[in-house]
Amino acid sequence: MKIACVGGGPASLYFSILMKLQDPSHDITVHERNPAGSTYGWGVTYWAALLDKLREGDPASALAVRENSVSWTEGVAHVGTLTTVAPGDEGFGIGRRRMLDLLAERARTLGVRVLYESEITADRLPDADLVVAGDGVNSALRERHADHFGSEIVHGRNHYVWLGTAKVFDAFTFSFVETDHGWIWCYAYRFGDDRSTLVIECSPETWRGLGLDTAGEAEGLALLEKLFADLLDGHGLIGRAQPDGAAQWLTFRTLTNRTWHRGNLVLLGDAAHTTHYSIGAGTTLALEDAISLARALHEHEDLDTALTRYGRERRAELLPVQSAARHSARWYENLPRYIGLPPAQMFALLGQRHSPLLPYVPPQLYYRVDRAAGRLEALRRLKRWLGPRVARGVQARAHRR
Repeated sequence: MKIACVGGGPASLYFSILMKLQDPSHDITVHERNPAGSTYGWGVTYWAALLDKLREGDPASALAVRENSVSWTEGVAHVGTLTTVAPGDEGFGIGRRRMLDLLAERARTLGVRVLYESEITADRLPDADLVVAGDGVNSALRERHADHFGSEIVHGRNHYVWLGTAKVFDAFTFSFVETDHGWIWCYAYRFGDDRSTLVIECSPETWRGLGLDTAGEAEGLALLEKLFADLLDGHGLIGRAQPDGAAQWLTFRTLTNRTWHRGNLVLLGDAAHTTHYSIGAGTTLALEDAISLARALHEHEDLDTALTRYGRERRAELLPVQSAARHSARWYENLPRYIGLPPAQMFALLGQRHSPLLPYVPPQLYYRVDRAAGRLEALRRLKRWLGPRVARGVQARAHRR
């Protein structure tokens, strides 16, 4: 099979690796429009379950990713001057650029052509049996046929910005800072021995009140460094230089598609779906797409049958993840509901932000029920049963109005 992957992200590269391992005779080219070594973002997160899947697909690339990752086992939340520490599952961080370099090198050793500064336009697709659109949330290949794919984008309310710092965090860290214009907070995690990622978020009212809506990047970074001075411990923040000096504040776009293929064109990763960054699953889900697509192509000789199965299975598998991501995003959009709780309770509900029941129960009552559910299996089953039903009931009444 002749395969062209458009976009040189982790999913396209890992898919090319899996297909070459299935059959070395596959003719595979990965087209990346940017120069080698350039990428957006800082570090990506993943958990042990992903490593298990990577080992099953290709032990060599799994080993390379693990050896170049850092890990943590605790979560820390700073709320003003108060701090809460809680143990958690082992998490991993790796520099996005480092991951791309590792996967690209592995793909090349297997015979994949990885071409940089090779831009593919939507009106001139490569001559291939299969074209994989791994060109991100702004996918030009998807947008050309948006009606066919049934693309829908929902914008989140809060504003956020991705930044880096030389401050190295030993735990996955949350920091909530109160200002005269409301709360602003960050998620921070290390992805190497000398670098960490910070995602800073706030409501639109706080964003405008602090003047971040009009501040250039340098001015905005200086203000954020002042607000998070205690957390940064003397280290600065690193932005992404823009030609016009503007800061890269965004609102999150949740993308869904009704179908994931059109003829021999198939969507992969962020071109097919996005989930809110607060659950830290974007790269994992993209790599799982690659695994699922390679498996479907291996098991079905007919291309349309394989692509149909891939899309159907992945959309079904993503439903609970997308639901958790929506609830997580809304937790932060409704932060004032939780931020005044005692720190231990607030941090516990931060960990429960994926729950469909939490938005409809007074926070302190939910906290007590959750503590009791940890001891009583019957109450735990009731909680799992009740959450989705309460959420559906509230949504149905809202639609009727």
